[in-house]
Amino acid sequence: MRKARVIIAEKINELGIELLQKEMDVDICIGISREELLKKIHEYDALIVRSATLVNAELMDKASKLKIVGRAGNGTDNIDIPEATKRGIIVANTPDSNSISAGEIAIGLMMAQARSIPHADRDMKAGNWNRNNFEGTELYNKTLGILGLGRIGSLVATRMKAFGMKIVSYDPYISDERFKRFGVEKMETLDDLLKISDFISIHTPRTEETIGMISYEQIKLMKDNVRITNAARGKIIDEEALYDGLKSGKVASAGMDVHSVEPRHESPLYEFDNMIVTPHIGANTREAQQNVGITIAQQVINGLKGEIVPNAVNLPAINRDELQDIKPYIDLMEKLGKIYYQLNKELVKFVEINYWGEVAAQDIDMINIAFLKGLLEPILKDKVNYINARVLAEKSGIGIKTKKVQENYNNYSNLITIKITNKNLEEFTLAGTLAANKEGKLLEIQGYEVDVKPSRYMIFVQNKDVPGVIGQVGTIVGKENVNVATMQVGRKTKGKLALMVLNVDDEVSKETLKKFKEVDNIIWVKGTII
Repeated sequence: MRKARVIIAEKINELGIELLQKEMDVDICIGISREELLKKIHEYDALIVRSATLVNAELMDKASKLKIVGRAGNGTDNIDIPEATKRGIIVANTPDSNSISAGEIAIGLMMAQARSIPHADRDMKAGNWNRNNFEGTELYNKTLGILGLGRIGSLVATRMKAFGMKIVSYDPYISDERFKRFGVEKMETLDDLLKISDFISIHTPRTEETIGMISYEQIKLMKDNVRITNAARGKIIDEEALYDGLKSGKVASAGMDVHSVEPRHESPLYEFDNMIVTPHIGANTREAQQNVGITIAQQVINGLKGEIVPNAVNLPAINRDELQDIKPYIDLMEKLGKIYYQLNKELVKFVEINYWGEVAAQDIDMINIAFLKGLLEPILKDKVNYINARVLAEKSGIGIKTKKVQENYNNYSNLITIKITNKNLEEFTLAGTLAANKEGKLLEIQGYEVDVKPSRYMIFVQNKDVPGVIGQVGTIVGKENVNVATMQVGRKTKGKLALMVLNVDDEVSKETLKKFKEVDNIIWVKGTII
């Protein structure tokens, strides 16, 4: 069997390379020219880069086998993510790997500003002892405004709460549940945050929308003696506006690990002792670099195996703790999605998913995507993945509606109910839950109550609810050497129709399924592979 091929175009830690080499064919091409990369890229299933390699439509046009781009680091400015998404190419970075280091540099810059640490250090090394020149300010009881409550922003929020700070944040792309989870007050607008914050820390990506988001007008809105930290991306702060803020005294101090031009050797900002700068060292710790290498390698391995890639940037953000909570639901919903087109061939028009109880408190975006992936996979095969499932559903004219109700449903502490409407406006229903051991269970299908753990191979049998049918089914599976793990029977009304669901060990042949259909009281039988 052909091993997947990976090309590493920029440096990653050796531990990551060793992990990849255990499972893949790896070509290390550090510093490869653009021309050579374009010439070779068609040979590879995965590409690993940092910030220098441009991954755009030109490259993707030539990358006929490319399934995943691994960005060793956090920023993805050099990767055309919408283009990759349209093509079903996973783009994964490693924000968790250097999140702690990046968060800690921001916190360090905040504390250095509050106590004038670099200025005092330089002054003392010049032979002075000017204690009275360095009156600082406490973090305790101050308001910290965080721009961007993603991985690093939420990490900073958690740590700075321990300093007794009041934490507020502005992030229009983050769910209300995330604000509640981290105990952060949500600001509806950027202006609202700027007006009340004593300290401001930026943790948002650089996009067309965020470039220059802190400029003259925004600084005017800030409190007097505000202190600003940017350890995210350069150009988010208009540096000329920041210069004026420092010059006028409106801004008491600023700390920047990122800059509008990098590398940088001079700037008008450097004339201020209360302007603290570092040369983009946020992720430059031994632990972060090892973690980045190992994590990006594991992300690439997961992507090439068709497994969940937690840090795929063209998927909803999932941190490790969140993934642990929702992974069982993701697995369950993908399996439930695969059932429909194997039992019903009518095109889907609309999907309604309702979340009840504990699961309703989770971020459900990834769970919805898993269902759509499962739904489309029987007809699109390997053309659908977690990245393009939503796009392909929209192209197929499939609408989706979700509802969350944080109340138990029929004594279930967590339940997901699904209603699929096909082009003939006929409805197909499913319901599932998690057992105590976190394994997914199918509880209802087309109004029939069952209690089945979805397995790789299953048989669904619609029959008349009369004596003897179960025995006839047992006879067939025995003669055909089909090993049955479990069997469940559900019915709506006694004596009418029933539905049998069998978990079996192996795929059932078409010839065997025909023998079921020969039984008088069996209406239909279908085998599924999920």
